[in-house]
Amino acid sequence: MENMRTTIDIPDDVYRKLKVKAAHEGVAVRRIVLRSIHREISHPPETSLRRLTEPILKSYAPGSIRIDNEQIYDLIGFP
Repeated sequence: MENMRTTIDIPDDVYRKLKVKAAHEGVAVRRIVLRSIHREISHPPETSLRRLTEPILKSYAPGSIRIDNEQIYDLIGFP
C-alpha cells in the first residue's frame, strides 16, 4: 500500500492536546490522526438529512389548532 503525504494546519492548542493523548496511549500522533480519519470516513454522519412527509405531526383533529408565527416563537423560545 502506498502512502500519500499531505500537510494540514492544526491549531496549537489542539495539537498540544493531541500530543498529550498520544503520550498517554503510548502511540504516535500519526496513529491517532489516522484512527480518527478512518472513523470519520467509515461511519455515516449521525445527523443525515431525511425527507419529511406530511403530516409531520399527526393530529386527531387536523386543523383544530390556530396558531400564528408569534405564538410559535413564544412556545419554542427563539432568541
